[in-house]
Amino acid sequence: MFTTSRSVRPHALRTALGLSVAVLGLLGAAGAPAAARDAGRGAPAGDVVDATPVPDCVHYYSDWRYTTVVNDCDTTVDVTVRYTDGQGAPCRTLLAGAIATFAGYGPQLNYVTGLSVCTPSGV
Repeated sequence: MFTTSRSVRPHALRTALGLSVAVLGLLGAAGAPAAARDAGRGAPAGDVVDATPVPDCVHYYSDWRYTTVVNDCDTTVDVTVRYTDGQGAPCRTLLAGAIATFAGYGPQLNYVTGLSVCTPSGV
C-alpha cells in the first residue's frame, strides 16, 4: 500500500487543488444566468408584493445557491420569493412554462418560506 506523502508532494497537491477550485468557481460564475447572479440584490423599490400566495401550478426548488421557480400554469404569473429573514427578492413575470432563478438560502441558511404574487415596478 502506498502513502500519499511519499507518492505526491504536499505542495504540488495543494497547488493542484487550489487551481481546480478556482477554475470550477470561474466556470460556475460564467455559466450562471444573469438573473441568478443578480438575484441577491433585493427587490427594486417600486415592486409591490401582495400577501396572496401564488397558484398551485407554480413550484419552487431551493438549494444553497439558487432557488428555481417554475410556472406550470397556462397563464402568466408575477412572482417573488419570501425568505426567513425577510430578504427582498425581485418581482419577476413568468410566462406559461417559464423558469426564473432567484437567490438560494446560502451559508446563512436563509431558507425560502414560499412564493408571493407581486406587481413589477415597470407595470
